[in-house]
Amino acid sequence: MIQSKQFFLILLISLYIPFSCTDNEQDPVIPQPEYLVSGEQQFIRTIPQIISLLDLAGIEDMENYMQFDINLYKITYKTQYLDREVIASGIVTFPETTRAMPMLSFQNGTITSHREAPTENLFNAGFISSIASAGYIFLIPDYIGFGNSSDILHPYYHASTTATTVRDMLLAAEELARLEGYDFNGNLFLAGYSEGGYATMGTHKSIEEVPLEGFELIASAPASGGYDIRGMQEYFFSLDTYDDPYYLAYVALSYANIYDLPDILHQIFREPYASAIPDLFDGTLTGGEINLELTNKVGDLIQPDMLQNINIDPKYGYILDLFEENSVHDWIPAIPVYLYHGTADITVPFQNSVDTYGHMLDLGASPETVHLIALDGKTHGSGSVPYVIELIKKFNTLRSEPI
Repeated sequence: MIQSKQFFLILLISLYIPFSCTDNEQDPVIPQPEYLVSGEQQFIRTIPQIISLLDLAGIEDMENYMQFDINLYKITYKTQYLDREVIASGIVTFPETTRAMPMLSFQNGTITSHREAPTENLFNAGFISSIASAGYIFLIPDYIGFGNSSDILHPYYHASTTATTVRDMLLAAEELARLEGYDFNGNLFLAGYSEGGYATMGTHKSIEEVPLEGFELIASAPASGGYDIRGMQEYFFSLDTYDDPYYLAYVALSYANIYDLPDILHQIFREPYASAIPDLFDGTLTGGEINLELTNKVGDLIQPDMLQNINIDPKYGYILDLFEENSVHDWIPAIPVYLYHGTADITVPFQNSVDTYGHMLDLGASPETVHLIALDGKTHGSGSVPYVIELIKKFNTLRSEPI
């Protein structure tokens, strides 16, 4: 049920008060959401409360950007997964103002447990949603596999599903804004970290290929994502140890599920890990907890034949094809992309963004359109906060209206 006094008032009037029509009068048109299923207000947070939270987190650089109280909603909306309709969920936060504002969709990083989903962890979601106070209608998708769609295995690093999930939430958020009386000015920004960086790049690519009516994409700022999945695989296989092996297992299990490949886990992983992996991703364990059930020794995790022959044995060709199909680096952006990445990142290596940047320029992209911004000395963990601060600064310079 849409939580909107305005919506219900219009509905009641239309049901119970007859209207007389003349040549110059029309019955009022009630917006009928096409994507939005429900919107439930969770809380309003004031500017002083927002600043207090930022102070507690030791983030002072963002305080000067906080201009509005914020109003946070949980939403559910219609989207597509493997050619069927599903109901996904996410967070939409509005700045409390009558002024027309742009939209900023922020795609979160990798999660595995259901309790980590934005709609299930409102403290964390509410913290990052403070960006709405800077004058953005701020979105965080749960992704399919979490929140309302937690009965589905998350389609991890599956490009088309990820982009569709974000696109449809944008449309649902626009419908919610209209029903709740908030003014969206049509301008769109995209951002996200780690898996969210990958999701951001893929969504940007999708919008340039098939524009969203009523939206003008201004820029995206993907950060620390594995855009070139083949490059990520080559990086993993070059290591003796890797401290986050659940990433490899997550991609493989996702593809096994999406493409109906029951043998892929045993082709890639050694026992006892190949048999154990499906149960590790049942939504109860975090990534760190899953790591404890695997091994950080690449040679003990991956089948020896695959490590040695993945590039030359035709039986592995279909796996390489899946990596290529779901990579999001092989295109020429026409709308600005700002690639952020920590130079000390060894989880998703900085080189992946360097290679993505170079590849796009080699294809013909302009260096005035695609930008690589190094977060000097930052790891995968320590780069997230500096990135968020920098993206607010960057997007504020690109806005069509002053704050």
